[in-house]
Amino acid sequence: MGKLFGTDGIRGQANRYPMDAITAYRLGQAVTHVVSRGKPAGHRVRIVIGKDTRISGDMLEGALEAGVTSMGGNVELLGVLPTPGIAYITESMRADAGFVVSASHNPYQDNGIKVFAGTGYKLSDEDEHEIEDLILGDGLDALAAAPHDLGRAHRLEDAAGRYTVFLKNTFPRELSMEGVKVVLDTGNGATFQVAPAIFRELGADVTVIHDEPDGYNINENCGSQHTEDLRAAVLARGAQVGLAFDGDGDRLIAVDERGQEITGDQILVVCANQLHDEGRLANDLLVSTVMSNLGLTLACEKYGYKHHAAKVGDRYVLEDMRRLGANLGGEDSGHVIFLDHHTTGDGELTALQVVATMLKTGRTLSDLAAAMDVFPQVLVNVEVNRKPVIDTVPEIVAAIGRAETELAGKGRVLVRYSGTQNLCRVMVEGPTQELTGHYAEAIAEVVRCALG
Repeated sequence: MGKLFGTDGIRGQANRYPMDAITAYRLGQAVTHVVSRGKPAGHRVRIVIGKDTRISGDMLEGALEAGVTSMGGNVELLGVLPTPGIAYITESMRADAGFVVSASHNPYQDNGIKVFAGTGYKLSDEDEHEIEDLILGDGLDALAAAPHDLGRAHRLEDAAGRYTVFLKNTFPRELSMEGVKVVLDTGNGATFQVAPAIFRELGADVTVIHDEPDGYNINENCGSQHTEDLRAAVLARGAQVGLAFDGDGDRLIAVDERGQEITGDQILVVCANQLHDEGRLANDLLVSTVMSNLGLTLACEKYGYKHHAAKVGDRYVLEDMRRLGANLGGEDSGHVIFLDHHTTGDGELTALQVVATMLKTGRTLSDLAAAMDVFPQVLVNVEVNRKPVIDTVPEIVAAIGRAETELAGKGRVLVRYSGTQNLCRVMVEGPTQELTGHYAEAIAEVVRCALG
């Protein structure tokens, strides 16, 4: 058994190691032990647990609950709630930690567990390493509580209501959504109740699609990665905007009034421009990742603020935001962090800020998004059986070199592994869609032969 934590918690196929009940039980034990250190005498650890709508969530939730209570900790069960909502509840209730049972945008067969510290931020690398050592070692049983010290579990019935109030308070009070037609695609995931409630309570004319989760249909041809139905619904309804969330609600992809998809990078530029115009873009800095479109960098230069590219992964974006004093950052996937409001990426919060910008400026989303020119970009995901360092595979290095030479400075190539799946991501930007696709597929084929 190897390393458990990836860039975004622990992931895997449900009911198979490491996403099995036994490992989740031990994770609950290990986290409870680690967060209990340094607490005052008599303090009983309190941990919240929330989940998305996939069928394996109940199994993993129950296993985590058993692990926490076996170590003497108490549990607050939140039920189905978006990941950022669980982070918010963890911090606002002053809990010691929070578990999120979700595999985000992955299909129902997968699941994952993320861990938030009591601050609402994700655990440090040091804490994750210690938790891994405890899970993979043989000392947890000796740390279990005596029978009279076992913990208890309670269900927090108003978790969704608390999160809804928090989100509504991030929307400017002087603005009203009355008369605004909005279509929401909740991806049959964790936002299926909360997101419609927020927009209706703020006065919008709301149409909702893909809001009937059955445990199996989460992210299935819907949500932030599949906007075809949303685009059609926006046009059919004559809506001003369409908003698509992923399975756990930490990502947003938007659709404008013409039915065109707006990328996460464009959303970042729309929001950065508004904050910059209002003098609220901290340190005049926008943080994204090395995967962001070249058009984002050029937009930052055009509109007079700085840009920093972090490593891929929301935790690295957040680390660099805090280090550099930025209050806005995110990824092209639609994972956007408004650090003035929240400790983590939040699709619903981002959606509210996008609509607020439309209302403040009186401009359509298509007009706002046109502030960024999107360079042709092709991303090819290649399934791999192993993940050696890219620079140590000569044939892949040679393929990348050939593409970069032929692009001659008019594009770029980025090849990296997914932190959560057995995939190698080949990303190429170039002067035309045809050339970009050609170079991306050529490199991808070399990766398939070398690592498939």
